Amino acid sequence: MMTARASSSSLLDRLPRVRGSLEPMADLGRMTWFRVGGSAEVLFTPADVADLSAFLKAKPDDVAVTVIGLGSNLLVRDGGVPGVVVRLGKAFNTIETDGLSLRCGAAAVDANVATAARDAAIAGLEFLTGIPGTVGGAVRMNAGCYGREIQNICVSATALDSAGQVRKLGLDELGFSYRHCSVPEDWVFIGAELRGVKGDADAITARIREIRTEREDSQPTQARTGGSTFANPAEAKAWKLIDEVGGRGLVRGGAMVSEKHTNFLINTGNATSSDIEGLGEELRRRVKEKTGIRLEWEIRRIGVAASDPRALARSA
Repeated sequence: MMTARASSSSLLDRLPRVRGSLEPMADLGRMTWFRVGGSAEVLFTPADVADLSAFLKAKPDDVAVTVIGLGSNLLVRDGGVPGVVVRLGKAFNTIETDGLSLRCGAAAVDANVATAARDAAIAGLEFLTGIPGTVGGAVRMNAGCYGREIQNICVSATALDSAGQVRKLGLDELGFSYRHCSVPEDWVFIGAELRGVKGDADAITARIREIRTEREDSQPTQARTGGSTFANPAEAKAWKLIDEVGGRGLVRGGAMVSEKHTNFLINTGNATSSDIEGLGEELRRRVKEKTGIRLEWEIRRIGVAASDPRALARSA
């Protein structure tokens, strides 16, 4: 029987040569805010857009590609992620301002974009300081908070399709809706152009501070947690529904529903991904049973369970 590590080595042999790095059996759990989960069969950090494009063009068709960002809204299952996981690095972490526009790489941190906009006296992007992720992830899920969403500030986005071709997408082509965009899942966002309005740097600074304070006061920001666990259904707020079914403080293994904000799950120190996902599914079951409302996951879950035949050996 082929071991997971041997399988990883054979996958490396099948992949095209790159200028970036290819790391077999890379521990993904440490890259997430939850600090749980298995390994990537191979982790690819491309040197730049050309490197990523060439890889996508040349890789075997049967090799799955999964893209991750800052790991703030991500749950990696305990059995790891078969195939290649792409994590964009420094070459994609750029922010350039031009008038009222900001051209951002997909790996640019949302809070840093808000700061760059402030420095350029561009208003309307302050809400990004409350989103713990990157521009690529924010575009992929039309991230938002405090009454604003990416669709309110996005002019266009650039992605590589599954064949490595560069695609520039206008606002209409992105197909934004609540916590969703219609761009194919196997396309990789590499950047976006965002636009605000002329503002006052002092007023922008005050709003950013206000959002940071509100977030610290209302969310478990010091815990091992992710972003909001569930999207808000049209009928109600997810946290209220969870509260109504006795979810506040609920525990499963090393996972717990936050006492501070019930739409956040916490790794209390020894949780597994299975604990966290199972706790989330228990909340969904209770809410559906009591209210008839089906909560949809906002946390992105990737990989396979430890019991899955495709599970990878955990890295040391």
